[in-house]
Amino acid sequence: MDYKELMKSAQEARKFSYTPYSHFKVGAALLTKSGKVYTGCNIENAAYTPTNCAERTAIFKAVSESETEFEAIAIVGGRDGETSPLCAPCGVCRQVIAEFCDSDFKIILGTEENYSVHTLSSILPYSFGKKDL
Repeated sequence: MDYKELMKSAQEARKFSYTPYSHFKVGAALLTKSGKVYTGCNIENAAYTPTNCAERTAIFKAVSESETEFEAIAIVGGRDGETSPLCAPCGVCRQVIAEFCDSDFKIILGTEENYSVHTLSSILPYSFGKKDL
């Protein structure tokens, strides 16, 4: 699967976001090394703390089905009816990605038409992980 297709999958997943408070909808599409794609959307909660991001939704879905080796993740987000030119993962999501992925893991940000490819090490340069324990 190419990155444009992965971005399209993230955009589709975004449609399922539950965001009655922020109205900021995010979709993610996670490509596994086995070639499967797991999608996720953000799911808000009135208490805010139980809110789950799209990236973690996709990763947790994959892990719950015994997939733990990942190639890339595409992330698309923005307020209702808009798509931001860049919607980067939050710090918690970056840490979850670091739990399962190497420093060269690809993170695709932008829109279907205009996206950029980043590595985990470029967006989380001083990660804390298994190697630190």
